[in-house]
Amino acid sequence: MLTRPPETTVPNPPKHHAPARPPRLRAQRALLTITIALIVIVQVYPLLWLFLTSFRTAADFTSGSPFALPSDYTLDNYSRAFATGNLWLNILNSFIVTAGASLLIVVAGMMAAYALQVLGFRFSGAVRSLFLLGIVVPVQIALVPLFIDYSQIGLLDTHLSMIIPLAAFSLPMAVYLFSSFYEYIPRELYEAASLDGAGPYRIFAQITFPLSTNTIITVVLVNSIFIWNDFIFANTFVLSDGLKTIPLGLQNYIGAMGNTDWTATFAAVCVTVTPLLLVFLVLNKAMIQGLESGATKG
Repeated sequence: MLTRPPETTVPNPPKHHAPARPPRLRAQRALLTITIALIVIVQVYPLLWLFLTSFRTAADFTSGSPFALPSDYTLDNYSRAFATGNLWLNILNSFIVTAGASLLIVVAGMMAAYALQVLGFRFSGAVRSLFLLGIVVPVQIALVPLFIDYSQIGLLDTHLSMIIPLAAFSLPMAVYLFSSFYEYIPRELYEAASLDGAGPYRIFAQITFPLSTNTIITVVLVNSIFIWNDFIFANTFVLSDGLKTIPLGLQNYIGAMGNTDWTATFAAVCVTVTPLLLVFLVLNKAMIQGLESGATKG
């Protein structure tokens, strides 16, 4: 008669639980989360409030709290925004100035950084330091001299009167970002291209320029925000209504004795902010990569 052998039980291995985080670490993590949440609220809430208020009726805005949620919505604010001022013309002028200055910044910044960082020459380090000093130079010191010069050579009240100083004051940061990025490019690439008979211009066109895409996007986006919102140069050098940019055009919504159609003004601001905001959201990842590669070294 066959008997079944006694069953043997294998003890289960003890479960290893993840060590509990110390209370101090949990408190620091909670504090960091709260801080980030507050920063996000401070940054996002004004923009959200601006867009919501642009759809409020004038009666709803004046009768209730300005910071309350809209109780009635209308698109009439946007109609009045375009009817009150030359909004399309202001947007066109801002686009021309932003595109022209950004193009000049990228071309001059890349060329200067390539000469300073890649080609190198005597006292190139000192020249680069002079460019960096330009970051802290206030724009106000150039207003009167530029106004006098523009008046003498006929550049006053033109797009170039805004493009030139905006590009000049943005150039030091562009040179710094491009120079810092060029340090990441291996020297072996330049040496191999030189052995193949490539000169400095060909090396720049075939190696340096294609690798600089993210840094170019970073330079354009960072400076476009400053250029798009510029008021001081436009207010100083623009004399006619036909060349007013967005910051100057928004003054048309302020009437006599300070009377302001606020809901139409908010609608106009939304129209002018949206293009730059959409471009920033689309190219945000490339800008972060450009900042990481071009600003962490140098």
